[in-house]
Amino acid sequence: MSQRHVHNVGMVPDKPHLLNATETLTSWLAENGEKPFRARQIRRWIDRGRAESFAEMTDLPQGLRERLADAFTLLSTEILKHSVSGDGTEKLLLGLADGHQVECVLLRDGERRTICISSQVGCAMGCVFCASGIGGVTRNLTDGEIYEQALRLQRLLPEEERLSHIVMMGMGEPLANLDNVLAALERATSPNGLGIGSRRITISTVGLPKMIDRLIDRGPKFHLAVSLHAPNEELRQKIVPVSKQAGLMETLAAADRYFQASGRRLTFEYVLLAGVNDQSKHARQLAALLSGRTAMVNLIPYNPVVGLAYATPTPAAVHKFRQSLEAAGLNVQIRERKGDDISAACGQLRRAYLQQSETRQISLKEFDGAGPAG
Repeated sequence: MSQRHVHNVGMVPDKPHLLNATETLTSWLAENGEKPFRARQIRRWIDRGRAESFAEMTDLPQGLRERLADAFTLLSTEILKHSVSGDGTEKLLLGLADGHQVECVLLRDGERRTICISSQVGCAMGCVFCASGIGGVTRNLTDGEIYEQALRLQRLLPEEERLSHIVMMGMGEPLANLDNVLAALERATSPNGLGIGSRRITISTVGLPKMIDRLIDRGPKFHLAVSLHAPNEELRQKIVPVSKQAGLMETLAAADRYFQASGRRLTFEYVLLAGVNDQSKHARQLAALLSGRTAMVNLIPYNPVVGLAYATPTPAAVHKFRQSLEAAGLNVQIRERKGDDISAACGQLRRAYLQQSETRQISLKEFDGAGPAG
């Protein structure tokens, strides 16, 4: 495992973020007497994920590169920490222009190069076991900030390798920021962008029925993963508090509508919490709940979060749970845990960073005489 720390100055840029301003770029080029093809050149540099500055865009005239640098911010994030796991997983903690932080992850599995990216700063869904939701949600990410995570992760690969899959499963609830998520994914799927096929993109949601229907209206071309985490209404409301507003059956009905509209097999995510939702009775209830659906159940042994009182089930308990579901005719897979040694589970790295920052601030206050009297 290796880690690299980068200082974050937390400055809000006074220039437009180019990844949010593609139409602005076209207008700006016209106003500055540049040919329209320059926009394609610039976007090609950006969407290959290989340029961190305008100076690197070597097929542009020097003067244009300098004027672009004066007019726009190319990348709005800073890498605060870059962690590399022994299993090849890499995680970035990115500092945003307003001083907040988000996480994104690159996972290697054979020839697959999958990225997990965030849609919000924090999360409002309140899942009791998740580090992302501690402290709630601060704001939505812009489409440029979402897409920039993909570009940052693409830059971690050698020139000959390309990203193959995207999962919107990082910090935040993607459907709560649907417009910006879809705008970013449009860039990612474009042949002129990252060129990732829509069938290789998954949007993960805790289950917001109205927003699932909005996603259907916008064109159901991506895979949908619905986070259940419980097989009955009472337990789900304890584990996933937002379920009090949109019940389990309402969520499943919306997922069924998505399947009917898309024809894409649904995935149901289920985090296994030792002694909470991993018992034989829970497996039987889950099997009955999902019976008859064209779906994959993705079992996720819990990745512990410091300070939260939940534990990972034993391998035997996980195996028994899986057997019960398969005996009922369900398709089941167990998500392989990756990046444990670099806190790769959603929200963990950001939380550790914030805790370290708070500790440093307290120490500075005490040093300056502003802390409690000793």
